[in-house]
Formats: sequence, structure tokens, C-alpha cells
Amino acid sequence: MAARAADGTDAADRDVPDVPDGVRPPPEPPRAVTLDDVLGARKILSGVVRTTPLEGSRHLSGLIGAPVHLKCENLQRTGSFKVRGAYTRIAALAREEGAAGVVAASAGNHAQGVALAAALLGVRATVFMPVSAPLPKIAATRSYGAGVRLCGQGLDEALSAARQHARRTGAVLVHPFDHPDVVAGQGTVGLEILEQCPEVRTIVVAMGGGGLAAGTAVAVKALRPDVRIVGVQAAGAAAYPPSLAAGRPVTVAEPVTMADGILVGRPGAVPFALVRELVDEVRTVSEDALARALLLCLERAKLVVEPAGAAPVAALLADPDSFEGPLVAVLSGGNVDPLLLQRVLRHGMAAAGRYLSLSVRLTDRPGALAALLEVLSAADVNVLDVGHVRTDPRLGLTEAEVELHLETKGHGHCAAVREALRAAGYRVTA
Repeated sequence: MAARAADGTDAADRDVPDVPDGVRPPPEPPRAVTLDDVLGARKILSGVVRTTPLEGSRHLSGLIGAPVHLKCENLQRTGSFKVRGAYTRIAALAREEGAAGVVAASAGNHAQGVALAAALLGVRATVFMPVSAPLPKIAATRSYGAGVRLCGQGLDEALSAARQHARRTGAVLVHPFDHPDVVAGQGTVGLEILEQCPEVRTIVVAMGGGGLAAGTAVAVKALRPDVRIVGVQAAGAAAYPPSLAAGRPVTVAEPVTMADGILVGRPGAVPFALVRELVDEVRTVSEDALARALLLCLERAKLVVEPAGAAPVAALLADPDSFEGPLVAVLSGGNVDPLLLQRVLRHGMAAAGRYLSLSVRLTDRPGALAALLEVLSAADVNVLDVGHVRTDPRLGLTEAEVELHLETKGHGHCAAVREALRAAGYRVTA
């Protein structure tokens, strides 16, 4: 267990800002995490977390030409893998250390993991969450017994407030990814994968701060060094590629992604050192790819997965020929806001060519809308919504604009619908 600092945090829990070389001595390297640490975490977690199922995916298997399995951490207690690391960290505290409680910062999954772990261990927990955190995650965190304080617009601000709380009260900061005990707890996912799929050749895992990828790599590489570990980040919040290129954690300014579970602007020092040594490759995926992956998990696997949890599947969809199987994709979480799910599904359908939005200019006369709908009917398209605009300064006196939301059958069908409208004399403006 790492030593506590005078400010109530651990050395591994304090960010080291970027400074020019020679300004001060470099910080001490973080304590390495070993297979023994992961095996020890597994004993601590026995009877606390569930061994999540490994489900085969015929669709993805056909796509890459080898068996693909989904490691369903979205079915874990609290809906994500985070409870593994949180419980391991809090359980390792001496009685006097936990007397003032624990404090954490999270957009949702780590918050719930800390809240449940603290409740099971009889420790008081306070969690700082961004004001933009999904309401279901806030409610779930409170339901596990933690005190929730909303602070700032992102994880960095919430984490700063949590550190201040730790200094004021003496509470122990339970970092979401940058601590050896947390990494060891997450590494138990890797042990389960090797037992459930001993023939595995590739493991694909989402990355934010890097705790899950680092822990999984520690366990897997110690027992099966031939297994390839691939980390996946959202392109708009990809701090690892520039950090690996620089040889140290660097901060990405204003990271943006709908995948709040991996919305982290700077890798942790502890997982970074392990990822640099043990993870074979880090890839990035677009928001469109995340949306398509979430939709696929829901439709084909019948699994509710949050955007961060769908990142490994997004990587498979983006470049299926580059993976060797048998392959395990870790679905790291399933805590998705229903409102976000609605938007993501619509976005995913649009990205897959199954949802089309466009505007059509037509002459404003009786029967004009009916004639337009006849063209769409002949094109075998399902009209979901129609908006009829007559009073807009962009329109002529005899013009109207119809906004259409259509259900289509793929990109080819979308192109055919547009062409049918143009052939009928309509001006398609979007």
C-alpha cells in the first residue's frame, strides 16, 4: 500500500504538472503492479464482485473471420468494472486511515463503485461529480449511500474539489485509475478472461485514464505474453497516443466525447508506465463508430452498453481485418443515460444509413405535400416525422420547405431516395 502524504492524498494520487526539464527533480516512479498484486486483489474481491459472463458474437466473428467473445462487465455490480478497483483500494486501508472516510471524483461509474465498496466495508464516502453527470448515475451513487456533491463541468474540476476535501477532512482519496491498488483490482478482469477463453489471442479494451487496460495487461502478459493487448480511446479524448509519443503523461486540452466513461484528459502515472511497457497498441475511434457499436451491441447481442463500453466493438467495426482471433472485447460498462441512449441510437442509425434527415423545397400549393409523400412511398421509405415551414425569410412567396426524418435501409437506399426526389423535380437542400 502506498504511503499517505501530509495533505491526505497518496503520492500516486497527485498530478504532476508539465514542467521544463531541469526545473526540479523528476518525481519518483510509481510503484509497479505485479501479478501477485492482481492475485491478491482477486482474493479480496472473492464474494464481492461477480465473474461476468463471456458471450460469443456470431456477427463480429464473421466480420473478423475468427471467434469473437464479449466480456460483459456491463453486467457487473454497479454496471461496470469500476467496483473491482474501488473495493480493492478501500479494503486495503488500515482502520485508522478510513476513520475520516473516503472521497472520490467521477462522472458516474467510479462513483457507483466507490459508493458500493464503501457501504460494504462500513466506510463513509463522499463523491464529487461534474454537474453534467447523467442523472441516473447521480441517483444510483446516492442510492448506495454516498454523499454526492456536484462540482465543475468535467472530471478534472471534480477531482480538484475531491483533493481539496481530502486535505480539509483527512478523507482518503480513491482515485479512479491512478493508484496501484485500483489497477490491481481492475486486473482481475484479465484473470477471468484467461480462464474463460484460454485460447484467446487478442484482448481489446477501452481506455480513459488507463487503469483497466493496465491491470488487464499486467495479469495477461504475466501468464500469456503471446496475447496481444489493444487499447481503444475516443478520438476526441485520446490522451495516450501523444503521451506515449512524448514518453510521459501529457494533457489533452478540452477533450470531448459522448463516451463519458473514458473522457479523461491526462493518463495516470501508474497506469501509463504499465501501458507503455505492456499494451501492444492504442487505437482511436470516432463518435460515429461508437454510435454504430452501441447500436450493434443492442440489436445483435441484446446488451445495453454505454458508449465507453462499446469502444472495443467500435475498433473491430472500423478495421476488422487487422485483428487476430480468438478475440475478447471487454464491454466495460452499461450505465447509459436513457436520453443519451436515444440520441446515440438515432446517430448510430444515421451512421449506418438507416436514418435520413433532409429538407425539400417545393411549391406551396394544395396537394404538394401529398405528391411529395407519394414519391417517398414509391421509394419504399418509412416517414417518421414531417415539418412544414412556410414563413422563413429564406423562402420565396410561393415556396415551402419540408423537413423530413426517414427510416431507410442502408447507405445505398439513402442515395436512391435522394435521387428519386431530384428526379421528381424537388430541390433537396440537406
